[in-house]
Amino acid sequence: MDEQEFAELAAGAALNALSPADRAAFDVARREHPEWEHWVRADAATVASLADDVPDALPPLTLRSTLLARIATTPQLPSIDASVAAAAAPVGAWPRAGAEEPASAEAPGPDDDAPAGARAPAQPADVPASGRATEPPPTTATIQAVSRRNWTRGIVALAASMVLLVALGLGAAMVNDYLNRPPAVVALQEIEGAPDAQSATVDVVEGGSATAHWSESVGKAVLVSQGLPQIADDETYEMWFVRDGAAESAGTFDPEGLTTTALLDGAVESGDVIAITVEPQGGSPTGEPSSQPIVQIPTA
Repeated sequence: MDEQEFAELAAGAALNALSPADRAAFDVARREHPEWEHWVRADAATVASLADDVPDALPPLTLRSTLLARIATTPQLPSIDASVAAAAAPVGAWPRAGAEEPASAEAPGPDDDAPAGARAPAQPADVPASGRATEPPPTTATIQAVSRRNWTRGIVALAASMVLLVALGLGAAMVNDYLNRPPAVVALQEIEGAPDAQSATVDVVEGGSATAHWSESVGKAVLVSQGLPQIADDETYEMWFVRDGAAESAGTFDPEGLTTTALLDGAVESGDVIAITVEPQGGSPTGEPSSQPIVQIPTA
């Protein structure tokens, strides 16, 4: 395993996203190469900073008590056969109060030879002598079916509310991340959207690479570095605009993990050379490079 593969596994380990096989390989490489430990520390710090930027989102305090109260007060009904519930008489089939049977409907009587006009009209069995029908009471199967339907609707509504709360929380986090983008990321997106956007990549002698992105119409330049060599704690990388033979400081940066995006201070001009040197912490004390550049990227 080389250092590049170890760096990728270190990122996965910081997120606790390694498979058992990758985790075993990572632990072995970590013991065999203690000099690579800086990748582990850098990725752990990155994950911690990302976690700090996400706002805490807690469900409503009454959510648990409301759910438990609803469970406690709702009858736990035994399951019934679907055929039993289907056999329950629908409300539309019950006789309506005051309804009259058609004139042709006649109740059979003991005297079948009596004239048709002398026969009494048939009355439904559940209609009293007053002529007003009373609705039969619902069956047990109907009551259970209605109760089960209401319980199911309540659970579905509660689940939908919880999904909505989670969606709102994620949406707020995404909006917050967009609004709090680092200036270098914002500048890089502006450059990439410009019609005159350009970029160039060079390899660093001691390892890694650096890519410069710039746009004269936007007036900005961004440097994206990958795997730059490690430097001492009291040193830093300093960026420069080299124009007309003179170097103008464009700010400093310290590598943050495998990839670092840095915005150069000042406006890029046609023909500039973007350079990087290693300087004392805080930048060159003289305002001029104190060492040979490890990166030089012409913009012309």
